[in-house]
Amino acid sequence: MKVGVIGAGIVGVTTAYELAEDGHDVTVFERHSSVASEASFAHAGLLGSGDVAPWAAPGLPGRLLRDLFSRHPAMRVRPSFDAMQWRWLWRWWSACRAPNFPQRHIELLRLAQYSRERLRVLDERLQLDFERSQGLLLLLREERDVAAAQPRLALLRELGISVRELDAAACHATEPGLHREQPLAGGIQLPQDGVGNCRQFAHLLRDAAERLGVEFRFGTVVRALETGTRSDGAELQLEHLALTTGFASSRATAVPGGNGDKHGNAMAHRARAAARYLDPVSAEAFDAVVIAAGVDAAELLPGLGIKLPLMPIHGYSLTAPLRSPERGPKAALVDERYRIAMSRLGQRVRLAGCAELGGSVQTQRRAAVETLYRLLNDWFPGAAHIARPQVWKGARPTLPDGLPLIGPSPRPGVWLNLGHADHGWTLACGSARLLADQIAGRSPGFDPGSFALARAASVPPSA
Repeated sequence: MKVGVIGAGIVGVTTAYELAEDGHDVTVFERHSSVASEASFAHAGLLGSGDVAPWAAPGLPGRLLRDLFSRHPAMRVRPSFDAMQWRWLWRWWSACRAPNFPQRHIELLRLAQYSRERLRVLDERLQLDFERSQGLLLLLREERDVAAAQPRLALLRELGISVRELDAAACHATEPGLHREQPLAGGIQLPQDGVGNCRQFAHLLRDAAERLGVEFRFGTVVRALETGTRSDGAELQLEHLALTTGFASSRATAVPGGNGDKHGNAMAHRARAAARYLDPVSAEAFDAVVIAAGVDAAELLPGLGIKLPLMPIHGYSLTAPLRSPERGPKAALVDERYRIAMSRLGQRVRLAGCAELGGSVQTQRRAAVETLYRLLNDWFPGAAHIARPQVWKGARPTLPDGLPLIGPSPRPGVWLNLGHADHGWTLACGSARLLADQIAGRSPGFDPGSFALARAASVPPSA
């Protein structure tokens, strides 16, 4: 089949690769100039298959209220007059109180475990060389945090997920760089999890996808998606933005022509994609279209009659070079009190967190950045050069119940892979394989019903 994928974040790139693996003719449309340019750009990099949980959970509304009076809140709402924000908050509050949270949590953990295994398979097959470290340690500051973690520990053990409960001494032995004067009651170690450079991985997988024939069209905005113009599939209305495409066009004259030259094939695809910028507006028909556009999906779905309560939850990150290889974290950590992740990426340390609903991605809240600095000083004082760090803010597409959508839409030939919240990197490989199996009509790795569109009460059963 001829398949179009909208979005080249980590979810879109993994989806394109899996579809190409199945033999489909795949084209990816991305409005930016490269892959992983928005939510996938500079997040924590956690591969936390044992640390995922729906964003809507019991106790979170109370925590949100308490954080209103905190100088360093883990969650913050920036209220507006946007009625959609208030409707989303109402649905989220209802989902937090819903009795099906344990089942939602289990389904998300199962998808995360499935995704971890799929990432392992891809890594073994493709030998992708990206920055990563093994091991994830959840830090528990006080005994009350240890007590609060016990139900989660019991669930992980019940599901057969490798987990260890550590005392403070064992935490320091696992991460020798931890500040010994910072109070620490204990920790939870997830040895199968860790950290990986998501953006690096996306670029490497893009190369692998192009060798399979996938075409990436950057600087291309999908203005509309129309169905019903043919018996199956959809037509995309495209606008090609003015981007610098010299790399692709300059290499076009040096592309070997042999079909057996995989590198040449990939470069030929890039040259053809560059040539399309000569025509600023076009339309193209596909047998199937996958919407993996993150928060931008909200602009396309209403035209299909799909009313989806998809909202951006913003997150911040701070990245700084380490003073020496021995300083800073060895792998990945999370301060459970503040839900701030601390990870090592090569010779850099990155802190990420501070969930924020409302506002824009262009406006950074100074207090959130100060929280990241504070946590760096709490746990790894003096470990990094902080004079000129990279500070980033990204938007994660989130549904009120905290689960992603993976599967068919009410429109024939239109599929969805979106709404992964802050677990996009952890869930991407499994979500892509799960969707590719559904498109192929195969029985997927496990029942995808929990991630179907039908569960969203605001979406009609047909459109």
